[in-house]
Amino acid sequence: MLQKKYFAPDEIRLLARFWQSASGFWRGGSASMAWLLVGLLVATVLLQLFTQYRLNFWNRDFFDAIERKNAAGLWQQALALLPIATASLALAIISVWGRMTMQRKWREWLSNHLYDYWLERDHIVRLRFMSGEHQAPEFRIAEDARVATDLPIDLLLGLLSSILVAITFISVLWNVGGGLVINAFGTSLVVPGYLVIAVSAYSVLLTAAMMLIARHLTRVIEENKRTEAELRSVGTHLREAGERLVEPEVYRNGRRAIGAALEAVIRVWRIYCWQLMRMTMVTHTNVLLTPLIGLLLCTPKYIEGTMTLGEVIQAAAAFVVVQSAFNWVTDSYGRIAEWAASANRVASLLLALDQIHGQGDLKS
Repeated sequence: MLQKKYFAPDEIRLLARFWQSASGFWRGGSASMAWLLVGLLVATVLLQLFTQYRLNFWNRDFFDAIERKNAAGLWQQALALLPIATASLALAIISVWGRMTMQRKWREWLSNHLYDYWLERDHIVRLRFMSGEHQAPEFRIAEDARVATDLPIDLLLGLLSSILVAITFISVLWNVGGGLVINAFGTSLVVPGYLVIAVSAYSVLLTAAMMLIARHLTRVIEENKRTEAELRSVGTHLREAGERLVEPEVYRNGRRAIGAALEAVIRVWRIYCWQLMRMTMVTHTNVLLTPLIGLLLCTPKYIEGTMTLGEVIQAAAAFVVVQSAFNWVTDSYGRIAEWAASANRVASLLLALDQIHGQGDLKS
């Protein structure tokens, strides 16, 4: 619980304070390596998009050859798959290296910055007497700084990829799917780009459902991290008391304290579990339904003979890809909440150290 006479800064202020320090990785001595890695990762995303686009058209050609029972065409498509698969594998490996290298270097830079600030002058001593949400600073630097630098790289790369994929494959849906003719009451109505309209509407509904269900997730994760850190802190104090050979009464009080801390952890974990269960219900339903919806929307045109089997597979695959791109918020909601919770905890420590630093300047 918050101490009296303390009001936590709003989340925007916390995230702004986090970024004020964390963005230093892209300035100064580390800037050249940081921007070089950014360029590598962006180039990798673009090349992966090209291979994905090429694979989508390979699906069309392969299933068209099956529909025509063209053995020579099937063999030709099998050979054409080899360079695409090789390029995709190489790019995936390069992407992992670039992503993890940037995460490691950013975490190293931010952790050193936080350790220097925490250990500067008498900050480490005076922080114990400050009110606010900055308990267990060593845990925040070791664990929350890791999460706060790991997840943004994954999330931003995913967002960039989703935007580019959506732009690219919407054109595939529009061109391959074409318009849908609806005959009703003696009139014909043509719906242009009906697959694009369908995937957009479906994605909006799914995102709205996820945001409604998981609207408290950031707060729950933050509370989970706080109680876990408190449990570690109580355990550390109890161990230190045992090493000093203090009175038995201290052990009894310590046992009650660590029991209460564990109870708080389990209580918050239960709430977190229910949040994840509700989110899983939405995400897993989406995984099951999306391929089926894409195929069902294309089937009438295949039966009419206006789409080939290859075009049905191509359009259905593009439907899944576009829906997945539109679904970036839904798929990433839990990770965004986890990042925000860790960034907030790092920022709370920074704000407390800012206050101590300002008081020191006034005294000097």
